[in-house]
Amino acid sequence: MVGPQNPSAAVCGVYLRLLLTAVLWGGTFVAARVAAREAGPFAGSFLRFFAACLILVPLVLRREGPRIRLRGRQVFWVILLGLTGVFGYNVFFFLGLQTVTAGRASLIVANNPVFIALFATLLFRERMTGGRLAGIFLSLAGAVVVITRGNPAEILHGGIGAGELYILGCVASWVAYSLIGKVAMDGMSPLLAVTASCVLGMLFLLPPAVAEGMLRQVPGYGWVTWMGIAYLGVFGTVLGFLWYYEGIRAIGPSRAGIFINFVPVSGVLLGWLLLGETVDLSLLVGAVLVVGGVALVNRTPPATRAGRPGLRETPGS
Repeated sequence: MVGPQNPSAAVCGVYLRLLLTAVLWGGTFVAARVAAREAGPFAGSFLRFFAACLILVPLVLRREGPRIRLRGRQVFWVILLGLTGVFGYNVFFFLGLQTVTAGRASLIVANNPVFIALFATLLFRERMTGGRLAGIFLSLAGAVVVITRGNPAEILHGGIGAGELYILGCVASWVAYSLIGKVAMDGMSPLLAVTASCVLGMLFLLPPAVAEGMLRQVPGYGWVTWMGIAYLGVFGTVLGFLWYYEGIRAIGPSRAGIFINFVPVSGVLLGWLLLGETVDLSLLVGAVLVVGGVALVNRTPPATRAGRPGLRETPGS
């Protein structure tokens, strides 16, 4: 019988939770696709984080004490985190998934680590190795294939739909959130930063959600919509982030970051299994290019010129 103190069993448990995290994050694209049929982008985003905060706030109070105080510039950084990673990302997320399939959206969003690596090089002077540069070009090529459905010439003729542009807005929002988080995490635990940004982002979402007609529309939501919102709040936000950060603490960001590669794969598979989405050749080719590129970018942790650890972040969900 293997006891709870067995190191091998503990490590296997960490790897299993990280793999499940990737599957949970892949499922957020399906859940949002379903919820977006009835819930508006502001209402859906607000309700997602309202559900998440019901769990996160008591959790952070229990772990860090009831007298939590944000000091000085921490307030400013947390406001920016709420505006980018919660408000901006999720509004674009719901808008895009009104028209873009879950699988295709997950492959576009999978480029988050690539753009984070690129901008971290520019802003934080992280070294750009040949392998990371190759990964960036490979992943971007895959994104172009996915966005244009295998016809890159559409870019020149304005053939990209609004949905794809909204999903690209998700990427921009998460890159900003991640780069701001590199500064904001100084003196704050990941749990506190995530919880504070979720609370503020939820408050930012409330006025436009009400203006969108949330209070009038909520009673008419079907159970499938509520299931999607609950999944996004509990599994995609609370459980996913907790397991991911526990994995970083247990095995380090380099090995934990590898599991990011499974997010678009699970997104495509779940979209096919649960929503009956078509998996065409452009999606398969784009998936190979994107996952291969992200794997190259995440293969080794970057080092800054000042000798500090480089930036690692989640792909967004």
